[in-house]
Amino acid sequence: MARKRRLLTSEDYDPMSVLTNLFDAAMVFAVALMVALVTRFDMNEIFSQEDYTMVKNPGTEQMEIITKKGDKIEKYTPSEDQSNSTTRGKRVGIAYQLPSGEIIYVPE
Repeated sequence: MARKRRLLTSEDYDPMSVLTNLFDAAMVFAVALMVALVTRFDMNEIFSQEDYTMVKNPGTEQMEIITKKGDKIEKYTPSEDQSNSTTRGKRVGIAYQLPSGEIIYVPE
């Protein structure tokens, strides 16, 4: 039984097949990059079912407090009108009250 050899002709060549393979490779790369970024910046809490509170840039003017309760994520930026009074004692942290009434303590 002899096999018949076919030569590729212009009818058999599909230039779109190369693009399909590139798209698959790009999707695999994008998913791997997202997983690497989540593990690098330790953002596993975002994908868990537990409630959490995260403070970005603590102690700076750009500080943000991010809270997650259930499926609801809230972002709070402290107001600029904090008074700097001189009192006795040592400053050990900052407490912020969210619009919901919850108080969050941020140690320094």
